[in-house]
Amino acid sequence: MWETLGTVRDLGRLQEIASVLIRYGYGDVVRRIGMADVLEKAGRLLHWTRTEELLRMSAPVRVRKALQELGPTFVKLGQVMATRVDLLPPEWIDELSELQNAVPPLPFEAIAPQLERDLGGPPHTVFDRLDETPLAAASLAQTHRAWLHDGTSVVLKVRRPGIREVIEADLRLLARLAEIIEAQAPDLKRYHPTAVVHQFTQSLRRELDFVAECRNAERIAGNFAGHDEILIPRVHWQWTCETLNVQDFVDGIPGRDLAAVDAAGLDRAELARIGAGIVLKMVLEDGFFHADPHPGNIFYMRDGRIGVIDFGMIGRISERRRFQIAQLLNGMVTQDAESVTDVLLEWTNSETEVDEVQLQQDIGVFVDQYRGVPLKDLHVGAMLGDVAGILRSYALTLPADLALMIKAFLSLEGMGRQLDPDFDMASAARPYLERAMLQQYSPHVLLRRGRRSLMAALDLLGDLPRDARRLLQMARRGRLQIHVETSALQGFGEQVNRAANRLTVGIVTAALIIGSSIVMNSVGGISSRWLLAIGVAGFVGAGLCGVWILYSIWRSNRH
Repeated sequence: MWETLGTVRDLGRLQEIASVLIRYGYGDVVRRIGMADVLEKAGRLLHWTRTEELLRMSAPVRVRKALQELGPTFVKLGQVMATRVDLLPPEWIDELSELQNAVPPLPFEAIAPQLERDLGGPPHTVFDRLDETPLAAASLAQTHRAWLHDGTSVVLKVRRPGIREVIEADLRLLARLAEIIEAQAPDLKRYHPTAVVHQFTQSLRRELDFVAECRNAERIAGNFAGHDEILIPRVHWQWTCETLNVQDFVDGIPGRDLAAVDAAGLDRAELARIGAGIVLKMVLEDGFFHADPHPGNIFYMRDGRIGVIDFGMIGRISERRRFQIAQLLNGMVTQDAESVTDVLLEWTNSETEVDEVQLQQDIGVFVDQYRGVPLKDLHVGAMLGDVAGILRSYALTLPADLALMIKAFLSLEGMGRQLDPDFDMASAARPYLERAMLQQYSPHVLLRRGRRSLMAALDLLGDLPRDARRLLQMARRGRLQIHVETSALQGFGEQVNRAANRLTVGIVTAALIIGSSIVMNSVGGISSRWLLAIGVAGFVGAGLCGVWILYSIWRSNRH
């Protein structure tokens, strides 16, 4: 790790991370992944103190508080982990879902220079009025309300100056720490830290780019062309860039303010139905969906529409995945355990050996508990959460897009039941599931699939003679090679290599001892002092070699 970091620029941040982990009772993690060794080599001191009050907290609470204290990158990491229902149990998901982006806002003077550069001039030349008091402040940006000269009310989302440099430093550390955790902590390897950090890095970098966020908003708005039930704010592209997002102001009732919904005379059941239809269309029909539909991103308009904002976190579902989702949910409702098992195994594609018979039995028991349950009493989000729990018990993980989809369904059903305790997610999803199933067998889909398969077969047949000729030519020239790699053989090779090194050093040690003994017994004459020095040096070298061998054996046993 010391060689990989290679520079002192991240050491200060690494010490902050280690100190926070120690303070919240995770000093063993700091030691096991080598952070303590790195900092000690760099001359940095760690305070291994424990706060008993913190240690009395549950592990999920301590992790949430530590992530909050570590700053925006780690808050975002916790939010991404809250979507991984296939990796973490419900109590962890619930706690990490409480992570909020709310942070103290920067004074307007701190963002004014960047805002002027983004706008291409002073703000007053673009806006008739600009409120310097922010509407909200988050870890990556803060928002201000403004009015154009024609009276249009807009929102300016301004990225915090210098935040990218901080986040990139954290991402470098996280990537390396994930590699070390997989190598040094086998009990944590099942959480796939490298894959999670990779997913998180891609998601966070996209979220830092406000142009990409606006493109996402316009794509979803295009998918809902002709649908009057949803409001997506218009983007003002002439002032939008990577660090600034200018959109129409959404003047609606915040999703958390249900009392205001009642005061406005809105029909809660109808709002729940509309919201479900919006998310289900995104997931099952468009395959491009808002992956974070929590109440803070939802507004209820006084005319009955639903406003949606913040398209930084987006999920993508391929056509084949959408069909599999329909198969899965249909199999859960019809108690078809074999169909559910087949879909889950295809999703996970895990290298872990799985007892498929036992998995199918467990899923059969799971789906059987819903036999005879009325459709309106089925909690689709809870069912998907239970399926994720079964996968966790078998150390199986879902692709990131499907984990986002399940989290979106959980959020949707939770919001729906807050609006309407009798909200029936299964009935709302049924027409979308039926269309997704039928779409796979529609004439144009079958024709497209057949055309694709035919073209692939023709390409394969066309390339076959050339590939066969190349193979024969390589065989004639003696250049045909077959590479077989196994992790077991690689590990065995490393063990043999270490043993050979120790044996070599042992032989050198023995030679030094014997040679030094001969030299010491030959002391005499004018050169005796030089012979004595050579003999002593030989014994010292032998001692150092012996120490190295003992250290090498101790280190191997430790790991």
